[in-house]
Amino acid sequence: MTLLSIFQSVLAAMFGVQSSKKYQYDFTHTHFWPYLVVGTLFVILFVVGLILLVNGIVLAGENGS
Repeated sequence: MTLLSIFQSVLAAMFGVQSSKKYQYDFTHTHFWPYLVVGTLFVILFVVGLILLVNGIVLAGENGS
């Protein structure tokens, strides 16, 4: 299992488009830990990205008023 394949599986699962066939393949042919690590990093980066986006919008709104 390549790192790219793990990223693809995590992204598909996060957006709810992971097929059950691919899900079964992932967890019968590899360990759980790579998915846990990549999933956790994705969630952390997603939340930080949202925080930065909202802060940028709020600052732009304050400066435009």
